[in-house]
Amino acid sequence: MYEHILLPTDGSDASSAAIEHAASLAETLGATIHVLSVADSRNRFESPSGGIAPDVWRESELDRAEKAVEAAADALPDDVAVERVVQEGIPHSVITEYAADTDVDAIVMGTHGRTGIDHYLIGSVAERVVRSSPVPVMTVRADEE
Repeated sequence: MYEHILLPTDGSDASSAAIEHAASLAETLGATIHVLSVADSRNRFESPSGGIAPDVWRESELDRAEKAVEAAADALPDDVAVERVVQEGIPHSVITEYAADTDVDAIVMGTHGRTGIDHYLIGSVAERVVRSSPVPVMTVRADEE
């Protein structure tokens, strides 16, 4: 039923919380985990008067995404098959497109659990994925400390 599981990660605590759940599913079902991190192509800080230049932003995002993929893959059990993927784009769009294009059977992803003004201002990649995913999505909330 679940042969390929997508594990999106941005390297955050919320993403880390989903690793254990994805690993448990993969071990139980003999599934492959596709660890995906998206280098966000939207430079929100570019401005004529200063800020981050587009090429610096891009390199920083690619570096963050590569580190997030490696950290998540390294945290998975050795007996779980892993595909490592870094792509550029708008996170929720890339995640759902990857799920559709590679025929993954489910997505397991973390959520920050933001509410109120934080949710309104920052938005939720997980919520957008849930609303547009072609496959079932399991969201795992980061532990509150």
